Amino acid sequence: MALIRLLQRTPDGEIVFRKPTSGDIPPYAILSHTWGDEEVIFEDMEAGADMSKTMSKAGWRKIQFCAKQAAADGLQYFWVDTCCIDKKNAVGLGAAINSMFRWYQNGARCYVYLSDVSKPDTGADDQSAWEEAFSKSRWFTRGWTLQELIAPRLVDFFSLEGERLGSKLSLESMIHEITGIAKNALRGDGLADFSIKERRSWAERRNTTIEEDEAYCLIGVFDVSMVPNYGERRDQAFRRLEEEIHKLYKGVNFEQFAIGLDLASFPEAAQFVAREKELLKMHELLHGHSNRACVVLHGLGGIGKTQLAIKYIRRHKEKYTAIFWLNANDEDSLKLSFRDVAQQVLKYHPSTSLLAGVDLDNLDQVVYTVKAWLDLQKNTRWLMIYDNYDNPKTPSNLDRLAVDIRQFLPRSDQGSIIITTRSSRVSQGRRVHVQKLLDIKEGLKILSNTSGRKDIIEDPGAIELVKELDGLPLALSTAGVYLEHVSMTLSDYLRLYKASWLKLQTTSPQLESYEDRSLYTTWQITFDRIQQQNPASASLLKLWAYFDRQDVWFELLRYANAPADRWIQELTKDELNFNEAVALLCSFGLVDVNRVLQQHFEPGGYSVHSCVHSWTVFVLNKEWDEGLARLALCCVASKVPMRDETDSWMLQRRLLQHAVRQEQAILEDKVDMEGMEWALHDLGMLFSNQGQLAEAEKMYVRALQGYEEALGPKHTSTLQTVNNLGNLYADQGKLAEAEVMYTRALQGNEEALGPKHTSTLDTVHNLGTLYKNQGKLAEAEAMYVRALQGYEEALGPKHTSTLQTVNNLGALYADQGKLAEAEVMYTRALQGYEEALGPKHTSTLDTVNNLGSLYKNQGKLAEAEVMYTRALQGKEESLGPKHTSTLDTVHNLGTLYKNQGKLAEAEAMYVRALQGKEEALGPKHTSTLQTVNNLGALYADQGKLAEAEVMYTRALQGKEEALGPKHTRTLQTVNNLGNLYADQGKLAEAEVMYTRALQGNEEALGPKHTSTLDTVNNLGALYADQGKLAEAEAMYTRALQGYEEALGPQLVLSYLPALSTMFVFGDLLSQTGRKDMAKEMYNRALSGYSTIQGPSSKWCRQLEDRLQALQVVSIE
Repeated sequence: MALIRLLQRTPDGEIVFRKPTSGDIPPYAILSHTWGDEEVIFEDMEAGADMSKTMSKAGWRKIQFCAKQAAADGLQYFWVDTCCIDKKNAVGLGAAINSMFRWYQNGARCYVYLSDVSKPDTGADDQSAWEEAFSKSRWFTRGWTLQELIAPRLVDFFSLEGERLGSKLSLESMIHEITGIAKNALRGDGLADFSIKERRSWAERRNTTIEEDEAYCLIGVFDVSMVPNYGERRDQAFRRLEEEIHKLYKGVNFEQFAIGLDLASFPEAAQFVAREKELLKMHELLHGHSNRACVVLHGLGGIGKTQLAIKYIRRHKEKYTAIFWLNANDEDSLKLSFRDVAQQVLKYHPSTSLLAGVDLDNLDQVVYTVKAWLDLQKNTRWLMIYDNYDNPKTPSNLDRLAVDIRQFLPRSDQGSIIITTRSSRVSQGRRVHVQKLLDIKEGLKILSNTSGRKDIIEDPGAIELVKELDGLPLALSTAGVYLEHVSMTLSDYLRLYKASWLKLQTTSPQLESYEDRSLYTTWQITFDRIQQQNPASASLLKLWAYFDRQDVWFELLRYANAPADRWIQELTKDELNFNEAVALLCSFGLVDVNRVLQQHFEPGGYSVHSCVHSWTVFVLNKEWDEGLARLALCCVASKVPMRDETDSWMLQRRLLQHAVRQEQAILEDKVDMEGMEWALHDLGMLFSNQGQLAEAEKMYVRALQGYEEALGPKHTSTLQTVNNLGNLYADQGKLAEAEVMYTRALQGNEEALGPKHTSTLDTVHNLGTLYKNQGKLAEAEAMYVRALQGYEEALGPKHTSTLQTVNNLGALYADQGKLAEAEVMYTRALQGYEEALGPKHTSTLDTVNNLGSLYKNQGKLAEAEVMYTRALQGKEESLGPKHTSTLDTVHNLGTLYKNQGKLAEAEAMYVRALQGKEEALGPKHTSTLQTVNNLGALYADQGKLAEAEVMYTRALQGKEEALGPKHTRTLQTVNNLGNLYADQGKLAEAEVMYTRALQGNEEALGPKHTSTLDTVNNLGALYADQGKLAEAEAMYTRALQGYEEALGPQLVLSYLPALSTMFVFGDLLSQTGRKDMAKEMYNRALSGYSTIQGPSSKWCRQLEDRLQALQVVSIE
């Protein structure tokens, strides 16, 4: 900043220059005004100037005013631009122009003298007397006064007479209206908080006497520096200003893609020392290129790749419009990171067309849409960091969890990418090998920072230790954390380290996983110290190798059954013992509180770094410990909750990663499974409930084999597993295999227990459910009736098992279109549950939910809403808002709202259900897919056809994979996709879908089932659109007669698909000249829609328009 030349009012009233110095600048006032005739200039105030001539100038009045007001405010010095800058000195003028913003910013007070605003001396403080003149003041139109308004903290406005009008704060609203400047900017918020476009807009209506000054007056506003060059003309001055802004900021039009840096998405940076060579290389490779730039940081785990990426971001963040951090550890983490990116973009640009309508719960769609946003032609200055890409998919990597990062990279040749990985085989960009630190000073800095020992730079022991640890940041940090908690010298630590290394060298082979052995020995010393302090902590770390590295918590270990291992009994005796043991591991930096999972689960858990976990696996457990492996399996399997327990899905999701690790050990035959069939069974149940059906099948099959070998094929425990395997196959849509299992279980139970034993009846009941799913409704009815009769005899008519069959028989009757019989069953089940279990029990609420569905199908929508609302409230209380059973009712309520025409409410319900199910069950679970299907139907009703197609396609692919192409739920989506194609005008594709759905439904459900009739109706509408009116009429007639048979003449008027048929049938009759028949059909439909959706609904208005048109035709 240039030296400021201040004016000083001496005690005798003389106004003189204060000599500029480079020392402390005294407090000063500063004047803001508009230039007029006869301004006092620098030469008028120089020593030797004729002061009488100076004081005779009109501008002297302003200088006197400033001196007087400064004195009143206790200030001896002040600054006025007209006379405090030597404008004949080009260098001094340029320095002043570049410093002026800061001069105004540093002034104790700024006085704005408005020579065109007069404040009459009326004795009253009447703002209205000068308000209009104030708002039209020339001062608000001048370029230089912009920074004079924004920069100073305290600004006071004065009239021509020197009367105070108010302050920037008191006149804030008026100034905001006059200038359009944001109030926060007027209050002094940092200008970096405001976009370039917004700051530029503040000067749009301002002008300057000299054209180049229109650019120069903005130098301070944009915090840049440039040398004035008067004579270059306005356009060139602005071009140079833009160039400087672009150097400092991020380029032209970047605001439409500018996203604030989200530090919360970054991992916490460890103590980092500058790797200048790598940082310079990264900058060279990433910045200033017109096409895609990608850098792969590869090296040993714990070498500092993540910290290097963070350092680069902090240094160069101003050069990018947006910076996004993604966890590339696995596909799920990547997809969740993409959702975070989408949320960040929407936070700053909520109306961006690509993302505004995206379903944030459809992670595949989110990934696709975010990539499309990154591929936009002008969006070229983003930076993506893919961190922890440690399991890349390569031809030699057969791990099914390996990640193919290419699916998650934007396609356009633009932007910048950093990938961090342990693998040197990642070839997506220019590779930078992150190696050990070569400068010993950098190692000493890490050791000093982490140990808290500040005076070690000259310590010979520290220097030797750093040399021995050989520049590995994680090893240095671990050593530092150790030294922070002990009183030994660094030389003593080095001595222990060397002794430990010699021992390790003679007893352990070199592991290929790491290129440097000192990493292990550092942790070995720490581990030995931990073992001395608390053997349970050391044993816990060793046991950790048999769990997933993330999220171990007290309750997971609490009920471990290992009589031979007293340490685990002591560790889990109470939570204080566990906390003490894990706190010691945390204090040495080996374990961390899992902050991310802590947001989702209570109580929170602990995690170890993946590198540390590998060390526990390959070093601490270099010989596989079957006892610890079995103990870990017992811990996980013992915690698997039953599905109807409160918050069971949350616990199951938490256990899933550990179950995957147990499965791996089991499949590799690393665990002694004798007597552990129960654990296999429980893991199977966990995988099944979480939608991982293939994994569930492996566990159930092994459990079955174990039971058959140990107990025989006809033992009741064996048969129970057979029954459960049948349940699994049913969930997978392998209905034939499920039938084999159920049949075997049924025959076995009949032989072992008799045909009327409750276990036998359970399988009979399950077989009924299977037949129902296969569309064999008569066989299903026979099974349910047998089960019901058996339960009534064995347990009584009010037993809960009896009532469950009553409930399911009601569901079967509903599927058969026997709605009256279904209502009888549901009502009986509900009354029985309320008596036996109470009105708020989950089984009661399930029947309430089912009764709601029945009322919906009967067209009793008000009664349905009452049932669904009751079920939802009860389930939220008893199971929690995110339980899958609760979400089922949320889904059903969405369907009801859709039928009532409340589309916004329906969307809210579906989105909530989908988000919850994806979290609880995964994106490919059949229950999730059903909600995806229904959300597609809703989008279609809303006219969002592209979004609907995405939903339907996802649902169809998922259902075909999980249930098979002929399953009724698959066919439902096929039918819906036909509807969509018809709406899109793709009539040939629609006919293919409808025909497939009709044939499938006729085979599975029969020609008169309501689902079959829905497709018949849709095929009729398609034929009408194709001009095949005879075929259309045949379809409509069949559909309407079928609905009337199934529902009766009254209920048919409240069944939406039937009303839709009446509507389109009326159109057909009108089109073919049968006006009276059309009128009758329209009136029937209008009566029904008026009852269900209200007389002002969309469909009622359209029907009234058609009836009015028919009336006009009749008159004519």
